[in-house]
Amino acid sequence: MDYILLIAGFVLLIKGADYFVDGSSSVARILKVPTIVIGLTVVAFGTSMPEFSVSITAALRGDNDLAVSNVLGSNIFNLLVVLGCCALVNPVQAKWSLLKKEFPFSIFITVILLLLNSNFSITKVLSGGGTFVLGRWGGILLLALFIIFLYATVTEALAARGRQEDDSDEYEVLSPVNSALYIGCGLAGIILGGNLVVDSACAIAVQFGLSQTFIGLTIVALGTSLPELVTSVVAAGKGENDLAVGNVVGSNIFNILLILGASSAITPIVMDVTAVYDTAILIAASLLVYLAALSKREIRRSEGIVFLLAYLVFFVYILMR
Repeated sequence: MDYILLIAGFVLLIKGADYFVDGSSSVARILKVPTIVIGLTVVAFGTSMPEFSVSITAALRGDNDLAVSNVLGSNIFNLLVVLGCCALVNPVQAKWSLLKKEFPFSIFITVILLLLNSNFSITKVLSGGGTFVLGRWGGILLLALFIIFLYATVTEALAARGRQEDDSDEYEVLSPVNSALYIGCGLAGIILGGNLVVDSACAIAVQFGLSQTFIGLTIVALGTSLPELVTSVVAAGKGENDLAVGNVVGSNIFNILLILGASSAITPIVMDVTAVYDTAILIAASLLVYLAALSKREIRRSEGIVFLLAYLVFFVYILMR
């Protein structure tokens, strides 16, 4: 029964995020917001809602291992698998503005997260023992950075509205009422699906003697990242590279700042040293993707294959540890 509930939860998460993105994107089109901003904000927020629902629900129930591993696993999956698959479909070009601002910012906040997760103790990390805590003040810092990021992005969007061409005819634009219905129904599906995923994933972990950290880094991370994968691959196939890359970078920023910030502000997150190692792996994955995109301002198919192989190595690592 737990497996049926897990699948049902993922279906609700994916369909809920799909409706949420459709409704939110329709509103953004009516307001004539540039595509890159839609990817960084509206679509990133919508596709991050499954992670948000799962992690906040886990935090409220005290399952903090699942909360932090879900975010770290999702971000690594987004960078290596989502962008890797996008590159296989169609070489992904990255705007210079994204490489100059948002992508470095995502790496910067991941370094901040590493410092917070390690409790600023290199000796403790190297010893490989003890527990680490992402406390309420760390969560408040992450939320403050999220507000700054959101303010800067919205300000840039408002400034760009006058320069944005009217391309609403190229996309399906829902009426305001239908947009509200899509957003409301999407959120309801996401919240219900998040509850089902947390409950069933924890039950399955107990049955097999697996840790919540492993479940969060693999099954839950994969399931909650499916909206990013579907959205970005479809966008890449249609040549909407701004939406594909912006979705991944924006989603990773939302996951760290909003989701981990809110989760740790609700309940301090207690973790072992493997979470610190996973944060360092996330930084390495971010640098790998950033340097690949920076070289010729695009991610080619050969680099996409490298990303997918890197994720396979990561998966084997967490399976064996």
